[in-house]
Amino acid sequence: MTSPLPSDSLALLRELIAFPSVTLTPNAALMDRVQAILDTAGIPSTRVPDPQDPSRCNLYASVGPQGLPGILLSGHTDVVPVEGQPWTVAPFAATEREGRVYGRGAADMKGFVACAVMAMVLAARQPLKRPLQLALSFDEEIGCVGVRHLLHALKDLQPQPSLCVVGEPTLMKIGTGHKGKAAYRARCRGQAGHSGLAPHYVNAIHTAADLVAALREVQQDLAAHGPREAGYAVPYSTVHAGTIRGGTALNIVPADCDVDFEIRNIALDEPAEILARIVARTQARMRDAQALPAAQAPDIQLVNAYPGLSVPDDAPSVRLLASFLPPDTPRTKVAFGTEGGLFGRQWRQTAVLVCGPGSIEVAHKADEYVEISQIEACDRMLANLAKHLCA
Repeated sequence: MTSPLPSDSLALLRELIAFPSVTLTPNAALMDRVQAILDTAGIPSTRVPDPQDPSRCNLYASVGPQGLPGILLSGHTDVVPVEGQPWTVAPFAATEREGRVYGRGAADMKGFVACAVMAMVLAARQPLKRPLQLALSFDEEIGCVGVRHLLHALKDLQPQPSLCVVGEPTLMKIGTGHKGKAAYRARCRGQAGHSGLAPHYVNAIHTAADLVAALREVQQDLAAHGPREAGYAVPYSTVHAGTIRGGTALNIVPADCDVDFEIRNIALDEPAEILARIVARTQARMRDAQALPAAQAPDIQLVNAYPGLSVPDDAPSVRLLASFLPPDTPRTKVAFGTEGGLFGRQWRQTAVLVCGPGSIEVAHKADEYVEISQIEACDRMLANLAKHLCA
């Protein structure tokens, strides 16, 4: 029988790993456990479900006095699939060895979720003068999908939090920025026909090839001449084609071909402008190839997007978060997206930073793990944060 309250963050992490909350599958059982812990501590919480599927839900909770700007801890509860990966331990059962906890989500990001929930429990026992808030979301791994429902539910929250800490794995460094992302699907349309008469028909795969070539050309331009933002492993905006699907048989001219691609932009670039360059180059390539008059440029639709995050290293929010951490804690730019950009776009008065236990280098891989020392470091940071809210 599960005890009402875990003994510490590590104990809760072991529990959370056991919930197979893979993206696009239910996370309600995990949220049941979190709500039971918060209820036992006397902390009210609210679920915000997916309107189409209540088995997938967000959660919001607040402890301490209301009507004052507090600090929000944000994390996601979904994890990526494990199928096809060479795990040597059970992915949905915590395994501890040599100072590490192994299991899917240990780093990304159930380690932080466990620390944040336990920080709420401990904060409920303290004389808070400002609130500590918690936001847990679903389906983050496919483009911060679930948190959008939570943001809609909280759109009128007043006052806005003074600081939002997104606990993605940064090895407890202070993440001051990440790129924005825009995901697109290009539908290329042609004309089905016998391949023996191929020149008489528009080939959808050929149109897709022109698009992919344009993507590569724009990427080369961005790498050679695009603006730079220091701190990233790749300091410029990037373009990437991820999947392509088309054709039915070798002897049939393909009538359909879809290409999924993305733009990850630094703050100095606009995805719409990069997309316009891609479209223009695709059309130019089609003209150069003397495409048939019936040939049409791809129909490109935006599938998902979230804004980037960019905070100066000397911003007051960075200095505040640094005061909860060891001296000389490094600042960093993270290579992945977070819901932080969405929080910052909705709440203009809220500073948003990324800081959490574990390394993104082991996330999404077999035998994902988090160092126990990282969990302990996160606990210390959140304890110092709670003290700040008591001052």
